[in-house]
Amino acid sequence: MVKRSVVGAGYGLRDWLMQRITAVVMAAYSLVFAFLLLTRPVHDFAGWRALFAPEWMKLASLLFALSLMLHAWVGVRDILMDYVKSAGLRLALQSATILVLVSYAAWAVQILWSL
Repeated sequence: MVKRSVVGAGYGLRDWLMQRITAVVMAAYSLVFAFLLLTRPVHDFAGWRALFAPEWMKLASLLFALSLMLHAWVGVRDILMDYVKSAGLRLALQSATILVLVSYAAWAVQILWSL
């Protein structure tokens, strides 16, 4: 019998499903973005600005960024739980990871809505 110690993780279907859903969202966005770049090549800042001007593109890009943050969080959290045995150090690293990912998400919002 395997004895599993609880380390604050959400084992199970929820994490597995979040990884898969965020991966599908990121793959779909990547395909749409690649299609847009192939059909409308961008050569300067004005072109990039025009590409991200529609609200649907801003929202799709934000959804991609948030999916990336959630995907990264689940992956990094799992790595930390597997390899960092000290609970205090693991908590500090997980807190730092959350802070960085939330900062990146806020930065993405700022960039998208400043265009």
